[in-house]
Amino acid sequence: MWPPLPFLYAASPLVAALTAACAATLAVLAISEFRGANLAYSKFGAAARAGTSGGAPRLPSRAGMFLIYAPALAAALASFAVPGAVEGPRAQVLAAAVAVHFLKRVLEVLFVHRYSGSMPLGTSLLISSCYLFNAVAMIYVQHLSYNLQEPAVDLLYPGLVVFAVGLAGNFYHHLLLSRLRSGGGGGAGGDKGYKIPRGGLFGLVVCPHYLFEIVGFVGLAMVSQTVYGLTVAVGSAAYLAGRSRATRKWYVSKFEQFPARVKVLVPYVW
Repeated sequence: MWPPLPFLYAASPLVAALTAACAATLAVLAISEFRGANLAYSKFGAAARAGTSGGAPRLPSRAGMFLIYAPALAAALASFAVPGAVEGPRAQVLAAAVAVHFLKRVLEVLFVHRYSGSMPLGTSLLISSCYLFNAVAMIYVQHLSYNLQEPAVDLLYPGLVVFAVGLAGNFYHHLLLSRLRSGGGGGAGGDKGYKIPRGGLFGLVVCPHYLFEIVGFVGLAMVSQTVYGLTVAVGSAAYLAGRSRATRKWYVSKFEQFPARVKVLVPYVW
C-alpha cells in the first residue's frame, strides 16, 4: 500500500481543471515578466504610460492597487459565512491565513505605500481576477479534500510559522520602500523620486519583499497541503522571480553604479 502523499489531491475533474488553469495562468504571467512584457504597475507603470497613445481607462494607483486585493479579501472572509465551506482545522486556518494575507495588503495600500500617477484599469482587473480566483480555489479545493487521508507528516503548524515569517519580512521591506519615496518627483534616477533601496536585505537582493512574499506562499502551501496550494506557491514564485529580474534591470538602467553584489532574488546566488 502506498503511503499518504505529502500534498493532498482530490481526484476530480474540477480539481484537475482548477489546478491546470492556475498553473497555465501563472506560467504565462511568469514568462511574460521574464521576456520583458511587464504588467503596468509599480515602477513599470510609467514606462507603460510613455508607450501608450490610446485612451484606455486608468485608475489612480492607490485605487488600482486596492482593487487588486480587496475582492480576494472579501472572498476569504465570506467563506466563513458559507455553511460547510471551511470544515476542520486545516481549512479554517487556511481561510484565515488567506484573509490575513490580503487584509495586510489592503492596509498597506491604504496606509503604507506611496503612489504617483495611475495604472491601467485592465491591469488592475487582470491581477485582481487572478488573486480572487486563487483565493476562492484554494479554499474550495481544501473543502473538497476534507475527507481525504491526512498526510503522514502534518505541515499545518510549521506552515503557519513560515507564513508568519513571510508576512513579517514582506511588511518590513514594504515599509523600507515607502520611506524611500519622496513626496514629489526628481529623486535619484530622475523617475518619480525612486532611489536605490537600503536596509534589511536590500543590500543583498533587489526585491526582498518578493522573496518574503514567496516564503508566505510556501507557508500557505504547507498549511493547505494540497497540490493546488503547492501549484499557487510554485507559480507565484516563478512570476515574482520574473518580476524581480525585471526590477533589477530597471534599477541598472536608472542608476549608473548599481551594486553588482545586489542579486535578483536569492542572496549570493541569483
